[in-house]
Amino acid sequence: MESFGLKMVKSTLEWVTLALDAPSAGAVVYGVHIGGHYFVEGLLFVVILFLLSQKSYKPPKRPLTDKEIDELCEEWVPEPLIPPITEEMKLEPPVLESAAGPHTTVNGKEVVNFASANYLGLIGHEKLIESCTSALEKYGVGSCGPRGFYGTIDVHLDCEGRIAKFLGTTDSILYSYGLSTMFSAIPAFAKKGDIIVVDEGVHWGIQNGLYLSRSTIVPFKHNDMESLRNTLEKVTAGNKRAKKLRRYIVVESVYQNSGQIAPLDEIIRLKEKYRFRVLLDESNSFGVLGKSGRGLTEHFGVPVEKIDIITAAMGHALATEGGFCTGSARVIDHQRLSSSGYVFSASLPPYLASAAITAIDVLEEKPDLITKLKENIAILWKGLSDIPGLSVASNPDSPIVFLTLKKSMGSSKADRDLLQEIADSVLKEESTLVVTSKKSTLDKCPLPAGIRLFVSAGHSESDLLKASESLKRVAASVLERCA
Repeated sequence: MESFGLKMVKSTLEWVTLALDAPSAGAVVYGVHIGGHYFVEGLLFVVILFLLSQKSYKPPKRPLTDKEIDELCEEWVPEPLIPPITEEMKLEPPVLESAAGPHTTVNGKEVVNFASANYLGLIGHEKLIESCTSALEKYGVGSCGPRGFYGTIDVHLDCEGRIAKFLGTTDSILYSYGLSTMFSAIPAFAKKGDIIVVDEGVHWGIQNGLYLSRSTIVPFKHNDMESLRNTLEKVTAGNKRAKKLRRYIVVESVYQNSGQIAPLDEIIRLKEKYRFRVLLDESNSFGVLGKSGRGLTEHFGVPVEKIDIITAAMGHALATEGGFCTGSARVIDHQRLSSSGYVFSASLPPYLASAAITAIDVLEEKPDLITKLKENIAILWKGLSDIPGLSVASNPDSPIVFLTLKKSMGSSKADRDLLQEIADSVLKEESTLVVTSKKSTLDKCPLPAGIRLFVSAGHSESDLLKASESLKRVAASVLERCA
């Protein structure tokens, strides 16, 4: 017995044959022979037009009943406003009860402070206090407006000019907050489609600027010039449009997350070979590196004109607040119109700008501060070079002495917990304040955790020896317990 499907096929073939054998199959219209296939195609065309003219089926609409609405509301679970709070997030850092100088007060007890980036020891400096007092009496506390809307005060222009003169650049621009300098300057120049090659170890302020730029981000291994060269080669060789795109290399002078110093001479060589622009963050090198404290360019003897964009926070060596970007007139003028942190934020309080000017004056008057800082770095670096269970990962010229575990505990969390225990014990038992490189949930830096010691020109030799001896004793004790 034939199946129903086979019968349908036979029936269809008979119908098509009948259509092709019809009288119209051999008809001639206006001299054109009309074959049977024209008849079939015409019929299909009519059917298609008919189907297209029909309204699509839509299920009838009806409002939800009160009961259905109540059920949906009961089932709905909103997304949490914040991520779950872990025990690590609940830890409270020590609270300073006095100025963050070489010595400070924590819980009513005087401690040696290695947790503040007071590199030149200018916190509490008499000239800075006098400068701030005079500015407060003349201008008040705040500016109450962005720079473009009556927030520009003459001392801001004086400070910008002073920074440019000190560094040997054409012009500078001030920002109200140190971190906002980085995550405002980067998006001002880099846009979607641009290429940014960046060191994987940069701090969160730069990471945020990269995210806001929406550019294509290509990381290279931390402070590894061979990795940088390979990355630049890959980006330029594998992308036909690369020459038409804006391309940047973003690095720190002194990396906050490792204490390493960027080899600027090699970076400039690669920049010129592959035709990239360089954005250099000098937050931890301004006032520190170089014979006169002019930063990484002076340290390596590189002309400052070879760096396209230089940024820095003023809350470290200058012992004030805010940040600046310096470079050519075109680079600075562009930011005055397109940098969000400059255009929309209230300008830097005048007394802080005045303090920055005075700090640069003090630095030029007393270059021995830099000499003293370098001596202190050498003393501490030597004292910590044979600390049990820990190794010094930072550069010998870096003001950030960075200690990492020689042997990991198996996870980054376990490493951070162990290092934090060492830092807490040093504070409690030895009255020495140090900090660990804690990372927030936003920080994507993959470098290992460590203990950071910020060296200051204000530290005495006894402070440095105390820190190294204290860390040796406490680290040995804690690591022995955890072994």
